[in-house]
Amino acid sequence: MIGLVLIRLEAGKEEAVLSKIKDIKGINKVQAVFGRWDLVATVEAPDLGSLSSLVIKKIRAIDGVSATETLVSTVL
Repeated sequence: MIGLVLIRLEAGKEEAVLSKIKDIKGINKVQAVFGRWDLVATVEAPDLGSLSSLVIKKIRAIDGVSATETLVSTVL
């Protein structure tokens, strides 16, 4: 299962958060973006429960992450 996680950061914590996010297993790519969100992470997990756990227990647990929104990829 593949998802895109939109991540909003607290001001001044961008570099520290980016460094921690890059070390999380299951995150394939992280990009900085402009707009309401600061980062977009491409994540991969075997199932929805694992994807949810990755977002909640690993990404949201990082000091400096203020909000996330997860877009789950589907096959058309």
